[in-house]
Amino acid sequence: MLTRIKNFLFFLFLLPFILCSEPVSEHLFYGIPSDSDVLLNKKGYSLGYSQKYKQAIWVSYILEAENLQKKQVPRRNKFRADPAIKKNAVKPSDYSRTGYDRGHLAPAADMTYSVLTEKESFYMTNMSPQIPGCNRGIWKRVETKVRQWAIQEERICVITGPIFAKDYKKMGKANIAVPIAFYKVVLDLTPPRKMIAFIIPNQPSKRRIQSFIVPVDKVESITGHHFFSELLNHPDYELKKKANFSDWK
Repeated sequence: MLTRIKNFLFFLFLLPFILCSEPVSEHLFYGIPSDSDVLLNKKGYSLGYSQKYKQAIWVSYILEAENLQKKQVPRRNKFRADPAIKKNAVKPSDYSRTGYDRGHLAPAADMTYSVLTEKESFYMTNMSPQIPGCNRGIWKRVETKVRQWAIQEERICVITGPIFAKDYKKMGKANIAVPIAFYKVVLDLTPPRKMIAFIIPNQPSKRRIQSFIVPVDKVESITGHHFFSELLNHPDYELKKKANFSDWK
């Protein structure tokens, strides 16, 4: 009897935590890449935000053919500070006259399947300083290819973010860190599963996107992130060591 009473009291102690805990976002179902200062869950994506770098260190989202094939809402290009960041939030004007684009991590074109997802894709927490020739060139070509894969495979998980040098450059009066490169990691969620990753220098390039392909575990070694941790000890985890562009054709 005493044991039952103790168990009941312990349950009452845990109840507030159970009721207050938020469900895991579908965009993080396969794992959180790394700890961050702020974890934000939006409708279309989740991200880990760094106060040090003043941008996300990773953005993760599930991209589905069904959403890409819906009637898309107009892109409004309305950048805004993220209301979830209460202290020193980056503003759109912090990029003005710096020579850098407000480069989307979760692309706006991936998020135009609803008014809310389109709106949230323009929060400044989803932006990183990109050289215009990169943002509008090679980076855009990679984003386009990933959308094609989502339609082809029906459902994929995409994680993307910046890579910084140890002595990274800072931009503007807000001292926003400027990445030397960006990574994009893709997991095919439909059988047969496969993975692929890109590391794109933050500079213009006319090279084919195939030349920037790397295994997922190389991105992990560079960034310190741990992608798809929920696949640990699962046969699919070995896919991190492979990077075959031909598998995605």
